[in-house]
Amino acid sequence: MNALLGIIFHSIGGFASGSFYMPFNKVKGWAWESYWIIGGIFSWLIVPPLAAYLTIPGFFDIITASSSQIITITFLMGLMWGIGGLTYGLGVRYLGMSLGNSVVLGFCAAFGAVVPSIYYSINPTVGKISFTDMIATPGGRLVLLGVLVCLAGIAISGKAGMMKENELSEDQQKASVAEFSLVKGLIIAVISGILSSFFNFGIEAGKPMAEVANAIWKTANPNQGEFLFQNNVTFVVILWGGLTTNLIWTSILSLKNKSYGDFTNKSTPIFNNILFSALAGTTWFLQFFFYGMGESKLGNGASSWILHMSTIILTANMWGIYRKEWSGVTSKTKWTITAGIAIIILSVFLVGIGNSI
Repeated sequence: MNALLGIIFHSIGGFASGSFYMPFNKVKGWAWESYWIIGGIFSWLIVPPLAAYLTIPGFFDIITASSSQIITITFLMGLMWGIGGLTYGLGVRYLGMSLGNSVVLGFCAAFGAVVPSIYYSINPTVGKISFTDMIATPGGRLVLLGVLVCLAGIAISGKAGMMKENELSEDQQKASVAEFSLVKGLIIAVISGILSSFFNFGIEAGKPMAEVANAIWKTANPNQGEFLFQNNVTFVVILWGGLTTNLIWTSILSLKNKSYGDFTNKSTPIFNNILFSALAGTTWFLQFFFYGMGESKLGNGASSWILHMSTIILTANMWGIYRKEWSGVTSKTKWTITAGIAIIILSVFLVGIGNSI
């Protein structure tokens, strides 16, 4: 039953993540950096502590009572993830929902499973699997095989993007993805995928805070199993790091492009733009709200991460079809992107099986 609930929660979270960018498409007349930071303020600053407040009494006391080392490492992982999240937005902007998410999340799924093990090779920790352990075990080798399969799927997806670029005119490309740029988008997406995986390690680094929340809840609710919302306290700290990175970069862009005037530009639908940006940001956070619930049921961070990523890839590609991002291309190109996505999803399951072993 716990496994089934875990899968359901991860599926809901994955759907939220794969869908969050859609409200941004309703924003009119604003620069990217303007609506991105409004969404970010909701997803990284307002909604996470609100969710923690509603689910974990005294959550801030847990944070302040934690060691500076735990807070610092968790925050730094959030900072690194913030760069990945920032470039994620750019990747989708230049590649579209389908191709952008497939490349970004393919890398994110693979490296999210591998990054913690590399850390534990450098800093051995009892009960944690190092990269050396992975190489020495069948499950670990299957994870690494999954990473290689993922890279192959990404290469095929990239090939499909090149085919699309060659087949469609510039006007046709912009009809589905307004700022389509394959080379720029792929470079950004690769960087985003690798750095976005640091969120998974942020969850691992902040686990002691979640364990305190879990222990408090179990004391008040004996014989009730694991606390469903224990990870909400960890998310607060991770997302402080993400907010820091994104706030700095969007502020630089806002000053450079003089787009700070968007917020008072009455020729644009200011209220609607804020509303859709807030909706996007809130929807984005819901992915990790439900991710935390799923992870508490499955009890395996790496496998939870893989399941989460695969659901996002599927959802994002459904939205890509809805937005007709591959409309007008040859059947060969459509089969190529389908094959690339299928291989990426296969790699996700290989990594998940390997981690369960």
